[in-house]
Amino acid sequence: MRKYKNEFFPDAWAVILAGGDGTRLQRLTSKIAGDSRPKQFCRIFGNKSLLGHTRERLRPVFHDTQTMFVVTKTHERFYEDELSDAPGSTLIVQPSNRGTGVAVAAAVLRILQYDPQAIIAFFPSDHYFADEARFQATVRAATALAARQPESLILVGAEPRWAEVEYGWIEPGRGIMSADGISVRRVTRFWEKPELRTAHRLMHGGGLWNTFVTIGHANAFLDLLMSTVPTVVSEIAASQAPSDMDRAYRAIDLVDFSKQVLSPHAGRLLVIEDSSSGWTDLGNENRVMGMLIENQIEPEWLQDMRQEAPLVN
Repeated sequence: MRKYKNEFFPDAWAVILAGGDGTRLQRLTSKIAGDSRPKQFCRIFGNKSLLGHTRERLRPVFHDTQTMFVVTKTHERFYEDELSDAPGSTLIVQPSNRGTGVAVAAAVLRILQYDPQAIIAFFPSDHYFADEARFQATVRAATALAARQPESLILVGAEPRWAEVEYGWIEPGRGIMSADGISVRRVTRFWEKPELRTAHRLMHGGGLWNTFVTIGHANAFLDLLMSTVPTVVSEIAASQAPSDMDRAYRAIDLVDFSKQVLSPHAGRLLVIEDSSSGWTDLGNENRVMGMLIENQIEPEWLQDMRQEAPLVN
């Protein structure tokens, strides 16, 4: 694998998706923070929120001025201090949460105003990586690949460690190339939360966990959005003032980016394998607790909670 220093791709933009409601982790985050904040704004480990960890993880790869944040207005009290140093132009404040597909569309349209040749990389804000340097190397390789494959979107798929039925899976097809020593394959199909038998088959057949990290040219994103959810694109594109955005979001239905935008166009997708970063999606209490135990992390709140009943889903 190529050795990278603190180098940047001049046309590359990072978008951190932080507009979710985080309800599945609400009981735990309420115990930790003492309020109703979504998990991305909670200090689950270390001295930063999950959003703060995501931001720091991406700083060696993307310029701060080319890192955007998609948030939701109702969460403002939880992010206003944390993002106070972010340029206003990099903050996309949604009137309400309409799912990942709408958040992606809003970010793509905003970035196209600044840079029609942009490469965009989307990152959820509720993930953990045991080896962040390896993840950064994978992102750089995927970004370089996107520059060479302008018609395709590049997904980052994590090597599965067990037959997880709560994750989305990517079923890869044939290999087409190597990007800095990392395998690149075409995508055959998505599987969203498969039954256990299917998860075992995927795991033993080369399937990958879908991390949702997606990288590609802005126009490749726009093409897929226009072919799947054109009304979303037109509503957001026509919104200039905040009042227009409020109206647009009231008219827009919830859109799941993986299910409704990517899945129908698997033939335009490539997957690059992340086999060594130790990726975990902190989607529920059991995963959080498992990650902490596996990585020998013991925050203060966990010490206090050891006296309470075990956490369950």
